[in-house]
Amino acid sequence: MSISRMRLRGALGQAGTIAVTLLGLLLLTFVIGRMMPADPVRAIVGEEASPEIYQQVFQQLGLDRPLWEQFLRYLGDVLTGDFGTSIRTGKPVIEDILHVMPATIELATFAILIGAGLGIPLGVLTGLSPLFSRATTPLFQFARMISPLSWMPIAVMVLGVGDAPVYFLLAFAAVWPILLNTAAGVSQLDPNWLLLGRSLSATRAETLLKLILPGITAHILTGVRLAIGIIWIVLVPAEMLGVSEGLGYFILDARDRLAYSDLMAAILVIGFLGYLLDHAARSLHRRWLHA
Repeated sequence: MSISRMRLRGALGQAGTIAVTLLGLLLLTFVIGRMMPADPVRAIVGEEASPEIYQQVFQQLGLDRPLWEQFLRYLGDVLTGDFGTSIRTGKPVIEDILHVMPATIELATFAILIGAGLGIPLGVLTGLSPLFSRATTPLFQFARMISPLSWMPIAVMVLGVGDAPVYFLLAFAAVWPILLNTAAGVSQLDPNWLLLGRSLSATRAETLLKLILPGITAHILTGVRLAIGIIWIVLVPAEMLGVSEGLGYFILDARDRLAYSDLMAAILVIGFLGYLLDHAARSLHRRWLHA
């Protein structure tokens, strides 16, 4: 079998796996949305609406159709990219999601920058100084085992409601994988590199910038990739701390309004964005290793 045919076969196999996985996720979200106990139609028309108005909205939403037909309609809405029409705003759901998405991306980006800004220097210091490592490792290990979400009440009490506690929670979640991977990278450096730097009268700044950091970049990128995964898990519940935009706020608002189609669409978008971010971090790490 030729190499081109093997590549084509592998690509088709991967595409098939992705298609089956996507179909399974769509079926799962559809079933979960239909199992919700509350009545979205009643949430739209209100408790005082007449049975005629209730039935009219019920039909407009397509809830009178067979389940298989509802699923095909849901599948078509997802594949077209608009996720259907929002019962909250009357606009395509994707427009509402894209309106709040930049706030989530901004929070995640700043959290990674803060985590790297703290984790890399502390990790380098931990790897280079045995005394600092012995003094701080028990504290670091203790702190990283505390779930970032458990700090939510304290963060709100100290920092107030808004973006500040969210930044704290996300940075707290991001710093540990970056710190520990950076320290591991420093500890695995070839001691001969540092000895060579000293023999060439390299300054501390030159040793750090030209020997240590290039030698541990792969470990730092691994820590960043792990941090992105943790941040993306913590981000949505953290955004429920009184912020007025973001995907977490969107989900909370959709739940309160019983807009389950909007909620399921947001869940799919969060998963897709998380996959893209992880793929980007993995590709960057792979490219650095083969540079």
